[in-house]
Amino acid sequence: MNLLEKIDSPADVRALPYHQLTPLAHELRAYLLDSVSKTGGHLSSNLGTVELTVALHYVFNTPEDRIVWDVGHQTYSHKILTGRRSRMHTLRQQGGISGFPKRDESEYDTFGTAHSSTSISAALGMAQAAKIKGEHRHAIAVIGDGSMTAGMAFEALNNAGVQDDINLLVILNDNDMSISPPVGALNRYLARLMSGQFYAAAKNVGKSVLPGPVLELAKRLEEHAKGMVVPATMFEEFGFNYIGPIDGHDLDSLIPTLQNIKQLKGPQFLHVVTKKGQGYKLAEAEPILYHGTGKFNPAEGIKPATAPAKMTYTEVFGNWLCDMAAADKKLVGITPAMREGSGMVRFEQQYPDRYFDVGIAEQHAVTFGAGLACEGLKPVVAIYSTFLQRGYDQLVHDVALQNLDVTFALDRAGLVGADGATHAGNYDLAYLRCIPNMVIMAASDENECRQMLTTGYRYPGPAAIRYPRGAGIGAAMEQELTTIALGKGEIKRQGARIAILAFGSMVAPSVTAGETLGATVANMRFVKPLDVELVKQLAASHDYLVTVEEGAIMGGAGAAVAEALAAEGIVKPLLMIGLPDKFIDHGDPVKLLSSVGLDAAGITASIKQRFDSAGDEPRLVVNNG
Repeated sequence: MNLLEKIDSPADVRALPYHQLTPLAHELRAYLLDSVSKTGGHLSSNLGTVELTVALHYVFNTPEDRIVWDVGHQTYSHKILTGRRSRMHTLRQQGGISGFPKRDESEYDTFGTAHSSTSISAALGMAQAAKIKGEHRHAIAVIGDGSMTAGMAFEALNNAGVQDDINLLVILNDNDMSISPPVGALNRYLARLMSGQFYAAAKNVGKSVLPGPVLELAKRLEEHAKGMVVPATMFEEFGFNYIGPIDGHDLDSLIPTLQNIKQLKGPQFLHVVTKKGQGYKLAEAEPILYHGTGKFNPAEGIKPATAPAKMTYTEVFGNWLCDMAAADKKLVGITPAMREGSGMVRFEQQYPDRYFDVGIAEQHAVTFGAGLACEGLKPVVAIYSTFLQRGYDQLVHDVALQNLDVTFALDRAGLVGADGATHAGNYDLAYLRCIPNMVIMAASDENECRQMLTTGYRYPGPAAIRYPRGAGIGAAMEQELTTIALGKGEIKRQGARIAILAFGSMVAPSVTAGETLGATVANMRFVKPLDVELVKQLAASHDYLVTVEEGAIMGGAGAAVAEALAAEGIVKPLLMIGLPDKFIDHGDPVKLLSSVGLDAAGITASIKQRFDSAGDEPRLVVNNG
């Protein structure tokens, strides 16, 4: 029987006979595997939450009851059951559906997520709003064990646990994973909760509670069952009624437990154990490999590339980190739970004593690095540009204010493609540039990235090196750990009349545009300290200046050039090209850059539109559109 084809909303799930829910889950898992193998996307986490998703929509009256999915890597089943099955072929593509919950995509997406550890705070806000408005609805936060390592999750637990008259349920989806293997004391604690006799005795507690209308008696039974096994859990000490752990792939455990919890008042905490990659043996065996996939044949699994690919910037960083660690014993590498994503696997293997995965805890990562720097060590914090936003106060207050020697390797700078606006690193140049003591570099190719990392590392203060996602231009790599002159750019192409001042990833398309226009092109290299002498030189020898950056125009590198010109009293027509003042959705990175005019053709067209070179005397065309 093809049940899935008949499901266009959670109401259709709730209309099914109970015995059809398990077959529905099997169909849903098979559909997921087939769909994601054709589009690419987050596979392991989604395979792990099929039964939980079915159970939640069966038991709770969604969308009236609110479900907040932390991060949202696990929401493909949710999207399929909430009327988006026919659009799954557009997943993470331009104009298609998002890989994450998105409020303007569906009323069932109650809260936009993609960064971790926000769900409990948001769900608590929704639960309180219902109480204030006199509405009877449930708010459910589904959060993974990786996301529970972030401080924000504990801040929310702390706040929620003293409010005993709200309909809040926190579901810990414990799959012993984040993107990387789990770390830290919380992981150790959760492992202890699931060990030995406790799990054996407690896993059936949930479904034995509240079998009938005698709620109070049943609650005492539950407490008795738990009390015989273990003292109060950490979550109970926070003020939650803890239930579990239960098998997250067993609907006969999940559904009665959720139905029982639905009758209880106050903050509830359900510990659900799932397996990342459940039901697809290859993903179960290698959940990290199947975390985020491209297209693949499910029968064969993910195959290694046959042709040698260009080196990615992430690999450039990973190789540099190992080389610099060999040259300097003071180097310490730090990652907030992004070992694979940041290229630190080899570093961990070679230098385990100097490698720290601090969990999903960006604020802590930055200040931990500051503490190391106070003692004369040389911390390198490898972090995605979008995630450094979460450690911004720590960057300002704990690192820059004290002028501490911490190096920030900022991966995924600029547009990132399929992950969309939540993961794009569009703001680092603007938010870093205003901080005193910071040195900020933008790499234009792989070799320059390596040189900049060395330069930033040897600079005795805070330095950030930004580089984009994916491969570079294929530049030849020097193995020596060489530096570049601080605050000095270079001329890449000599032309006339128009000077293009390009930053980082925009140097290559700007050179192509410069060839079409006969323009001078400078690789500025440094956003801070800006090469003011080069700016003055170009202003003196050209009629028009153009800045190009893969970042927000407001407050970015172009703004730095405009400020420098103003400070020097230089009046010169200036065009700033960069990312527009809007969030840019998911899609193919090449097409996205083209759509905002940041490819060679777009840069050329913008310059021609602004500075019409027809005739002997180029005229200034003001474009306010």
